[in-house]
Amino acid sequence: MSWIEGPLLGFDTETTGVDVEVDRIVTAALVRRDAAGTHVRTWLIDPGVEIPAAASAIHGITTAHARAHGTPPAVALEEIATQVAAAFVDGIPVVAFNACYDLSILDAELTRHGLATVPDRLGRPAAPVLDPLVLDRHADRYRRGKRKLVDLCGVYEVGTGSLHSADVDVVATLDVLARLVERFPDLAELDLPALHARQVAAHRAWAEDFNAWRAGQGMAGPGAEADWPTRTPVAAVPS
Repeated sequence: MSWIEGPLLGFDTETTGVDVEVDRIVTAALVRRDAAGTHVRTWLIDPGVEIPAAASAIHGITTAHARAHGTPPAVALEEIATQVAAAFVDGIPVVAFNACYDLSILDAELTRHGLATVPDRLGRPAAPVLDPLVLDRHADRYRRGKRKLVDLCGVYEVGTGSLHSADVDVVATLDVLARLVERFPDLAELDLPALHARQVAAHRAWAEDFNAWRAGQGMAGPGAEADWPTRTPVAAVPS
């Protein structure tokens, strides 16, 4: 029996922006997929700051709506972190597309609100994590084209629905993972610790190659973060 048969816990967030150190979570979804089916839990959070119009245009949540209907951040974040940490304790892999972003912003938000991060709750790094973005880059390294979630849905023939809703994105991510493993069955033959370790190495190799390419193009800036599945912690600004 392979890990692909479950249980799996999918995770996604929609946020105020793309900077894990300063931006806030607006919506989040955890989707458990096991033999009994697919079970979805979602959160709408009042982030405590204005939601930029550009972010609202992507996920559809305005500042007014979040303030009127959102859960206080500390309450929602504690619930999310409790479930994510419990999955890791039980050996259930957490599945996230571009996992480094979602797990890192979750930890930054937990720190901001005086709550224990997921690694702190575990007493160890977050693992096992499965990231279809990292796995696709590794398994089909030389395929041309973009690798956003919508692009991988096209490659692996997964219906997209209304992407940029956290719960829809999680279901699509789980579906992409299933199709990816069908196409590259050797991934399912690895146990979860070995597969997690392979992704750590694969992401670092990709980041180093990407950053070397950027340098060759004369591009400034930090480039891709080499750590995975969470970035090197940076102290969050208290709320």
